[in-house]
Amino acid sequence: MRSLLFTLIMTLVPVSVPTLCWGLTDAEAINVSGRQRMLSQRMMKNYLMIGSEVKADEAQRQLDSAVALFEEQFLALRDYAPTAEINKQLDEVEDIWLNHRVKIISTPEKKDAPELMEENLKLLTACNDVVKAIEVHSGIASGKLVNMSGRQRMLSQKIAKTYMAMYWNVDAPTLADEFNQAIDLFDDSLTELQSSDKNDGPLKNALTRARNQWKFSQSGFGLGDEGRYVPTVISVTTESILRKMDQITGQYEALMNADQLVAGTD
Repeated sequence: MRSLLFTLIMTLVPVSVPTLCWGLTDAEAINVSGRQRMLSQRMMKNYLMIGSEVKADEAQRQLDSAVALFEEQFLALRDYAPTAEINKQLDEVEDIWLNHRVKIISTPEKKDAPELMEENLKLLTACNDVVKAIEVHSGIASGKLVNMSGRQRMLSQKIAKTYMAMYWNVDAPTLADEFNQAIDLFDDSLTELQSSDKNDGPLKNALTRARNQWKFSQSGFGLGDEGRYVPTVISVTTESILRKMDQITGQYEALMNADQLVAGTD
């Protein structure tokens, strides 16, 4: 059953996914748990895109694959969990997810969106707590880079999510603040990643490409202030950023694995 589900996931998910064996390294676990954060926002974004009829067929496919991958990765993290504290954090994710997954795949209704978005943020917070706990458990400094670069994936989807909610005119007064805070955090974090002395040539080049894409994306964000929403453009540009940051997270994961191997031989 797991192998069939994973085959489906690999066919549908538009970001690179590691082989989810039941023996994750700490670096892989930070990457995978960080991807759970992204998926929480991706699912909510897709719900809003379907409801507002923005690339609805594609959004439905993304939603289905995101729900399946969230389930699969949760099992992998359960098998990995090395401490009672991390297991407790996963319990909190599960408590929210069991109800949330039923709502997120339901037919979108604008009146239901504010409450669902509030619950979705609780799921994001719970998933983020798992990432932080695994990073602390690892004790490897470069785990911060895996965490931060992985968080950029989530922010790309959070930006798209809040944009779609504003476009659909969802009644949630904090949307603009959430949107702007996500943009600011992405920009600050990208600057911090680019300044890391751990970056080799390929990482520097990848981060430069991500910065160039980010600059282009920003040109579309402000149009909403003028009442000129461009949801299709935003969905495409944030998807490109997601792909780039997913690849960069994989590069930092490899770096952390190497650091952990060295630490283990000292």
